[in-house]
Amino acid sequence: MDQRTSPFLKPKKVYNALVDPFWVEAMQDELTQFDRNQVWTLVPLANGKIAIGTKWVFRNKKDEQGVVVRNKARLVAQGYYQEEGIDYEQTFAPVARLEAIRIFLAFAAHRGFKVFQMDVKSAFLNGKLKEEVYVKQPPGFESAKYPNRVYFLDKALYGLKQAPRAWYESLSTFLTSNSFHRGTTYITLSYKKHDDDILLVQIYVDDIIFGSIDVSMCKDFESLMEREFEMSMMGELTIFLGLQVKQSSEGIFINQFKYVNDLLKKFQLHDVSPMRTPMAPNLKLHKDLSGQAVECKLYRGMIGSLQQNCVSTSTAEAEYVAATNCCSQALWMQTQLRDYGYSLDKIPILCDSKSAISISANSHSKTKHIDIRYHFLKHHVEEGNVEMFFVTSEYQLADLFTKALDEKTFNFLVEQIGMSYPDY
Repeated sequence: MDQRTSPFLKPKKVYNALVDPFWVEAMQDELTQFDRNQVWTLVPLANGKIAIGTKWVFRNKKDEQGVVVRNKARLVAQGYYQEEGIDYEQTFAPVARLEAIRIFLAFAAHRGFKVFQMDVKSAFLNGKLKEEVYVKQPPGFESAKYPNRVYFLDKALYGLKQAPRAWYESLSTFLTSNSFHRGTTYITLSYKKHDDDILLVQIYVDDIIFGSIDVSMCKDFESLMEREFEMSMMGELTIFLGLQVKQSSEGIFINQFKYVNDLLKKFQLHDVSPMRTPMAPNLKLHKDLSGQAVECKLYRGMIGSLQQNCVSTSTAEAEYVAATNCCSQALWMQTQLRDYGYSLDKIPILCDSKSAISISANSHSKTKHIDIRYHFLKHHVEEGNVEMFFVTSEYQLADLFTKALDEKTFNFLVEQIGMSYPDY
């Protein structure tokens, strides 16, 4: 096939796309969505106003195997030209934490129901704007009759600073008006109860996952959303926020095979030999004074791509700080689970440092220099919200992520945290 007209070749410039029928069709589909959602009106520019520029962004949509399935052309506003107080006021929009998604999937696995996924087509185009905003006509699609006019936006456009907030407010208002309740901890979670059944909906920008033991509630939700928005039903959840998901009668399994594979290719490690453990035990590193300096940017890129914060020291105070962070996360999970109908009175925290446990229960002059925010743990221990327990290093699950272990210990801890190797 001719490279210039390949349906999978992403154009570098707008003029390249305008001579490619595949990408012209993708751009026309985008503008059709604008008309369908009544996003804008072509008008003369009002006195004293400035029109924000627009540009096309091209990308290929891929499935969980990384295979290109369709082209996507998106018209975006050049929001970096917006001025606060003139073109926008507030921009904050809630976004679901990855931990909230994990709790959602854990609850689904516990209750034994399927999780489904839907995608809102051009979601931001459904967000109603409160501000007076004008944008220039799309490059390559200017009106022949009114080339000097601009578009007045009734609804949000991708690239506008307030677009995510406008979309979330529109969706939230719609769900609330249809008897949904918002989560008390994270308002990206919505739910509806019917007798003993519950329908759960988790929102991440334009991606929505939902599920219920009562399949009819899922069907009703699908119909409700399709009547209000242009939806793309994607069936059972298979990939979400970089997590690949497999649902079966044995439970819900998640992995990051594609993400890891992409990292290996990026850093040219795809063909290296595998190791039985992440880090070799008893390895001694020495500075090579005569060797060539390591490329620090490459190393930092590798470490940063792993996304895993850890405590690198083992003093009692460091253990205490780590336990404080654990306490904060546990209390967040406690309040999150209340929306799922679970109430936990006292949360157990396991720690392999008796000194850290002692600090959490007693005041000591030698710990007065510790930042006051880390005594958050001590406060909740005194209040009875959490309880500290000692665990031997043999059963310290966190060591799996922070220490170089022998193969036997490593495999034991992997099994203890519930990791497995299902066929994908």
